[in-house]
Amino acid sequence: MGAAVEFNTLTEMFARLSRKYEGSGRYVYRYKLEGRYVGVTYDELYERVDLFAHGLKALGVRRGDKIAILSENRPEWPISDLACLALGAIDVPIFPTLTAKQIEYILINGDVSVAIVSNMFQLNKILRIRENVKKLRHAVIMNPKEDAKDKFVLDFAEVYEKGKTQREKNKGAFAKWLGQAKPSDIATIIYTSGTTGEPKGVVLTHANFASNIKGALDHIRITDADTLLSFLPISHSFERMAGYYTALSSGASVAYAESIETVAQNMMEVKPTIVTTVPRLFERIHALVIKNVESGSEAKKRIFYWALGVGRKFMSSKKRGMVGPILRAQYALADRLVLSKLKERTGGRINFFVSGGAALSRELGEFFESVGILIIEGYGMTECSPVISANMMDDYKFGSVGKPLRNVQVKIAEDGEILTRGPHVMVGYYKNKEATREAIDKDGWLHTGDVGHFDTDGFIVITDRKKHLFVNSGGKNIAPQPIENLLQQSRFVDQIVLIGDKRRFNSALIVPDFENLETFAKENRIQYRNKEDLVADEKVNDAIGKDLNALQKDLAKYEQVRRFKLLAAPFTVENGDLTPTLKVKRKIVEQKYADLIESMYR
Repeated sequence: MGAAVEFNTLTEMFARLSRKYEGSGRYVYRYKLEGRYVGVTYDELYERVDLFAHGLKALGVRRGDKIAILSENRPEWPISDLACLALGAIDVPIFPTLTAKQIEYILINGDVSVAIVSNMFQLNKILRIRENVKKLRHAVIMNPKEDAKDKFVLDFAEVYEKGKTQREKNKGAFAKWLGQAKPSDIATIIYTSGTTGEPKGVVLTHANFASNIKGALDHIRITDADTLLSFLPISHSFERMAGYYTALSSGASVAYAESIETVAQNMMEVKPTIVTTVPRLFERIHALVIKNVESGSEAKKRIFYWALGVGRKFMSSKKRGMVGPILRAQYALADRLVLSKLKERTGGRINFFVSGGAALSRELGEFFESVGILIIEGYGMTECSPVISANMMDDYKFGSVGKPLRNVQVKIAEDGEILTRGPHVMVGYYKNKEATREAIDKDGWLHTGDVGHFDTDGFIVITDRKKHLFVNSGGKNIAPQPIENLLQQSRFVDQIVLIGDKRRFNSALIVPDFENLETFAKENRIQYRNKEDLVADEKVNDAIGKDLNALQKDLAKYEQVRRFKLLAAPFTVENGDLTPTLKVKRKIVEQKYADLIESMYR
């Protein structure tokens, strides 16, 4: 295991990889163009980064300048990033789902001088706030620009042309630039999602990323024979490190999904060996599989659940090294009849999924393991470049986030908070010394804000976010996340937010799984005109209540949900309820539905 080349900076990694695969014709990136996947070779990538870096140089970009990247996943994202790093500029990635007002704050706070955007939709956000961002000199659009008159905006083709002219005057400059970065140089400023208050700019160096890449590759095997499917935003530190830098360092090929909605189709087309994702994808796949099975014949159901049971026994015995001939034969049959068909839906070549960003429930991990699909769960935060710990292919435990990377220190504080120290920890928050001092103590320990513990085998188990823990009016401490994960196993529950801080009992806001709910309504001859009618129906609420009670019967009385309200609209990034990495903004949701929540306690 390990990177395909030795390196201490991201630019050194790129330069050495380009030399290693020069002339090989290997694709480093693939993307959909006119209905089919096309590729970008290492030679083509090097040429484009070279030209784009020279083009930015011609626009006046200098070492230390801040360059925003506001784009969906596409090859121009790493081209922009690598060009910035080559010049010694500092890129500031921005989630494409953010509003113009949110982007304005980042551009101003981040001292951004050039904004690189993907398309007219993103460019219009920049143009709306242009007058307020005094340091912003240019916008560069990846797609061809529509207005030739506005000199403030250039498209990629124009920057490439400027790059050609600039390169003629400075032959050999690009190769020198790639060798100039020092490990301590700042590579990026990533603004946190901001679930509470304004987002903070996390300052990360080349050394931060290099140490995290090397630590991750000791944990998880990725080689130049692998193909990754990328659909989480590269703007987020998880995808940037795992699906971009770590994949690149291994010589693996990365294919970009068209969108989150097309992931299932793109997996069939790309046939990836590794996919980095969040638990939400597994929840949706699991719900669809179970719905399909339950709508089938009794014989089909019996075969499916028998195969799943055999898969569970086989994987359990395999881990102990005790697979007998009868079980092996049963598994071969189960695989032929059921399990292989489920694996085919991921393209048929998956070695493993990497899950991060939120907690993966033990039940989901065990379900996919029974099918023969391994999910490796990791844990981290932007301030840690971002990986702190991860499970391994041959040493994993569902319900945990694995063991710390070899170059990462972790300890548990007296109050249960997880602390970490090492080369992966950020320099600090940009222009915010007070917040930096609050996050990193005098001994260099970063306070993660997560509460957890080491189990007897050395795996880290996270209970919840420290700020999410609440105390009910009876003085009982409650961690909402494990309860939410448990209740989300109901076929009727799509999203759930637990309420109970300073309250006499727990309640919940629930977004139902409307596909299953509509099936239930049809089976029970429930008349409705819209989703509002459906969530208000007494039979629907009774059915969901029975499901929740069955799931929570083993919880302590003070942990159980006693009342709930169904919502007709889902929590989304667009309506402000979720962060770009699909975490619920609890305070926002509680404020938004304050009246509904209060009605449960009257």
